[in-house]
Amino acid sequence: MNIGIKSIHTYCPEYFLDNFEQSKKWGVEKDFINNKIGSIKLSRMKECEDTTDIAQYAVENLFQSNDSLRSKIQCLIVVTQNPDNGGLPHSSAILHKKLELEKNCAVFDLSLGCSGYVQGLSIAKAFMESQGFKNGILVTADPYSKIIDANDRDTALLFGDAATATWLGENPLWSIKNCDFGIVSDKYEALQVSNSKLVMKGREVFNFAAFYVPKSIQKVLNDSGLKIEDIDMVLLHQGSRFIVETLARRLGTEGRTPFSSKNYGNTISSSIPMMLAELNLHTSRRILLSGFGVGLSWATCILEKIEK
Repeated sequence: MNIGIKSIHTYCPEYFLDNFEQSKKWGVEKDFINNKIGSIKLSRMKECEDTTDIAQYAVENLFQSNDSLRSKIQCLIVVTQNPDNGGLPHSSAILHKKLELEKNCAVFDLSLGCSGYVQGLSIAKAFMESQGFKNGILVTADPYSKIIDANDRDTALLFGDAATATWLGENPLWSIKNCDFGIVSDKYEALQVSNSKLVMKGREVFNFAAFYVPKSIQKVLNDSGLKIEDIDMVLLHQGSRFIVETLARRLGTEGRTPFSSKNYGNTISSSIPMMLAELNLHTSRRILLSGFGVGLSWATCILEKIEK
């Protein structure tokens, strides 16, 4: 059994913060927003909504395109670090109820952030194959608006809310190939919640990514017997335009490494699947994914298109 990605659907709230407008209180220039942050708008869920609400919208979008899928789901995995009700019960349990899935369904959360989608793909693939499951959904939903301090310039200009739903199953469109994972846990305080608000040391996070992400990518390439020239697209976690473009230059993948979160911001674990859903990847055979951030952790893998 080869479990891989069959399709991806997303949800992005209709309400947005104008990053140019909110940056005025710190005297931040437009050039900084355009060229360093990269996001001119930040998506925001409604105050009456919670993590499982936006997750439900993403999954329902998936079901709308696949009418009979709802009754066939055998596992539901939710990647989030900002769950409903402080995490008890697990958000996947709440989401399972909202979606009215079958009771005979494995349901659990993964408390992972920016590296969560890639780690989630590997975990879901191994779990489903070991259990003989044919259909599962990997959800990402991490609305940082719940923990952002609106008066903190270091975080208030970066993060947007969104959710994604990835259908994993047999006869996939994309096969999940070699992966690499790691963490520099003695630096975890560079990105953490303190007094219920997000605190970030931007320079430490940048230095971590600039040093470890290229190494992780090279390891996956070596393990796969590939060179960077064999990769059609390199999709990196959308931390900011500056970090994405810096890594692209170091990797030599300018033109193959997009920054695509201009209109909604850094959506944490949703940033990579949103790109997979939105970009035109029809001509791509191999795509490399690398998520990095909270922990400070990284996760890298290669997706390969299945020839039909």
